[in-house]
Amino acid sequence: MEFSKINTCLRNVFVICSSFVFFKKEESLVFCSDIDGLLKLRIAHEPNEWRLFIDASKLSLKAVLLNNGNALPSIPVAHAVYMKETYHNLKQLLEIIKYSKYGWQICADLKVVSLLMGLQLGYTKYCCFLCLWDSRAISLHYIKRDWPQRASFKPGEMNVEQCTFDRTA
Repeated sequence: MEFSKINTCLRNVFVICSSFVFFKKEESLVFCSDIDGLLKLRIAHEPNEWRLFIDASKLSLKAVLLNNGNALPSIPVAHAVYMKETYHNLKQLLEIIKYSKYGWQICADLKVVSLLMGLQLGYTKYCCFLCLWDSRAISLHYIKRDWPQRASFKPGEMNVEQCTFDRTA
């Protein structure tokens, strides 16, 4: 083979391989920087056919796209080692994967949902994001069935610590 043909072949391989760079790393967070490109590999991306699953363990925070109906494989979109579940970390994760562009439904445990709603963590008086259930009114726990619905998420009131995460921002 001629030297120029080898160079052309190597250049073509490099161009093909460099077009498959979908993930980036910033500090301890690895994330998918081109979700549309990743899904173009063989999957048509309709955001309403996917949901974003967010979870954390003691050592990592992760986000995965799950197909509604599980007809297609799960797609990991972010992973961070030594990043705890906090409002600011979740907000950073959602911003870096461009969540507002896609608007997937989020599925997560109640801790993540509470964080995204801006609620304070820990043993708090009003820990429910749906209603104003008083966790400290022990005498009413098995007696009172109807608790008032949570009408607002104003920071500083009823254990709301942050503004609710805006999915369109």
